[in-house]
Amino acid sequence: MVSSKLTLASLASILPSALAGFDGSSQSNVAVYWGQNSYGQAGSQQRLAEYCSNSEINIIPIAFMNGIKTPITNFANAGDNCTTYEGTQLLKCPQLEEDIKTCQSQGKTILISIGGATYTEGGFSDSASAESAAQSVWDLFGSDTSKPNRPFLSAVVDGFDFDLESVTQNFAPFASKLRSLMDADSSKKYYLSGAPQCPYPDAAMNDMLNGVISFDFIMIQFYNNYCGVSSFVQGSMTQNNFNFQTWDDWAKNTSKNKNVKILLGVPANTGAGAGYEPAGALAPVIQYSKQFSSFGGVMMWDMSQLFKNSGFLDSVYASLTGSGVAKAQAIAHTTLVTKTKVAPTPVA
Repeated sequence: MVSSKLTLASLASILPSALAGFDGSSQSNVAVYWGQNSYGQAGSQQRLAEYCSNSEINIIPIAFMNGIKTPITNFANAGDNCTTYEGTQLLKCPQLEEDIKTCQSQGKTILISIGGATYTEGGFSDSASAESAAQSVWDLFGSDTSKPNRPFLSAVVDGFDFDLESVTQNFAPFASKLRSLMDADSSKKYYLSGAPQCPYPDAAMNDMLNGVISFDFIMIQFYNNYCGVSSFVQGSMTQNNFNFQTWDDWAKNTSKNKNVKILLGVPANTGAGAGYEPAGALAPVIQYSKQFSSFGGVMMWDMSQLFKNSGFLDSVYASLTGSGVAKAQAIAHTTLVTKTKVAPTPVA
């Protein structure tokens, strides 16, 4: 079988080139988390730079910084190429330093994602400690490369993402401080994003989402919940469970940034989360979501699952862009998935 990478390479010479990084004016952004190797095989997560030549991916959040008060970084098997700073739980990753710079040279937006399912600190005791922690995180990943114990050494991320899976406190002052530090740095454009669950309001992130923090984009997890993409009713303009319209209302009426974009978060494979839908079934969900001006594209969890699901990225990209060869491929893929369930490609 032709690999997904080869398929993408052949398409790249035919299709119009995609904007490389996050574009706030586009409905075709694609974000894919990298770092946790959720497919779980030794070879299912390649080094970061392997994915950055892909013209169909714009944003890569690196997962995760899963400790803040006690700073901890964990990138699954990618950590095998790192060492640990003495006396800390922070990884020192020269390979990632190189790869981040490579990806940024190709225009990709590279974020560090804070949280994850193993984040258990619960936030901060008060605003002062939250703001102090934000300064420490900025020192680890921001533009002053002279600071100690930087996981990515001289590489500077393009922003920060929050993936909080349980109730927290005082994250709003933490996020506010990070936002102000980013906005005060004129060296480049920085982005702030979050990945709440689809039930609204989100229990873990509502203090940040209630109009006090300016997010550039939000990547809603429309899976593992009743309101996910699997509850979408095709042909119905009124959706009882799938609640993109609720989040569009949040964007227009509650969000501090009224131009915030919402990405449709989906599992990239059968094992990536409850409520996986094949790309053909996602096409009408994407078309429905495009009617909302806040719609900004698709987020996928995660890179390791995606590249074991041949054709998924191509077909989702086709639904987003409706472009040429990819559109024809999407039609063929839709026909295929109606006949047989697509399984992940076995690991060699």
